[in-house]
Amino acid sequence: MKVATSTSGIVVLIGSMLLVSASAASNMPLALATDDAGLSADFHAASCPQLEIIVRAAVQAARAVNVQVTAGLLRIFFHDCLPEGCDASILLEPELSTGPNQSLQKNAVDLIEAIRAKVHAACGPTVSCADIIALATRDAVALAGGPMFAMPLGRTDSLEGADDVSMLPGPDSDVDSLLTIFNSRALSDPADLVALSGGHTVGKASCGFIRNNDQFSQSLVKQCNASPSKKQSLDTITPDVFDNKYFVALKARHGVFVSDQGLADHPRTSGLVTTFAANQTAFFAQFAKSFVKMSSIPGPAGEIRRNCFRPNNRVDMDAGSFGAVADE
Repeated sequence: MKVATSTSGIVVLIGSMLLVSASAASNMPLALATDDAGLSADFHAASCPQLEIIVRAAVQAARAVNVQVTAGLLRIFFHDCLPEGCDASILLEPELSTGPNQSLQKNAVDLIEAIRAKVHAACGPTVSCADIIALATRDAVALAGGPMFAMPLGRTDSLEGADDVSMLPGPDSDVDSLLTIFNSRALSDPADLVALSGGHTVGKASCGFIRNNDQFSQSLVKQCNASPSKKQSLDTITPDVFDNKYFVALKARHGVFVSDQGLADHPRTSGLVTTFAANQTAFFAQFAKSFVKMSSIPGPAGEIRRNCFRPNNRVDMDAGSFGAVADE
């Protein structure tokens, strides 16, 4: 996948199906028919029947150490999928250490490779890093209180990373620009943008990206001036829980990014913000639908990497881990 991104990149997600809350269905994702990208929820049922058990256990253990791994995985998923498809190119150089990807969460990046090693030890090299990113992110969302849903599988990993990271929207993007970007990726329903932006309910921001145009945002700036290294929660109500409080905060004009608060003001998105703020079930349903939709954006034909940080023709080289990142 040839990725294009820009400054810090917002976190977003997509899909198509019914769903239930994580508390009610943490072990029973709903069935999903084979999608248009040739993916299916039972793709690995015969070759790796324990796949989802392995992934979920690893994510649960990682969250026990650092709950912010959920936000880290969401950002990896978005940075990988939106530009040109979900193919784990985000884990290859030069893409991995270019532009906004330099601040991907180290724990989350290394978790993907750690899960890959466990899965391949159990099943052989049958599951791609791209599938692991999708599954791990879904499970992290569910374990944080969000929806649990069936995930179509069968992706392959790209053979190279991208050196152009100029397409991902930044935190100061206006809604019209965001809608245009999403539409270019066949995410033409404004509900995709709004629901996936709801992934910010567990996100945090560096002080330099906070808007500064009203009393609330100026109060955040004062906090930043007092503690410049401290990150600000994008959901100011329940920052570590995946719920609809991000939208409640937007209704109260407590959006941290320009791109967030704009959703509550734009005529094509404001009604959705109101709906999701009032109805968490509606938000969860659309989030699951939109997450799967984004996860199904195809990348170019690739391979099943034997190390997520190296294409197979370089797998014998020292892969190490991704270290040039900021903690989140």
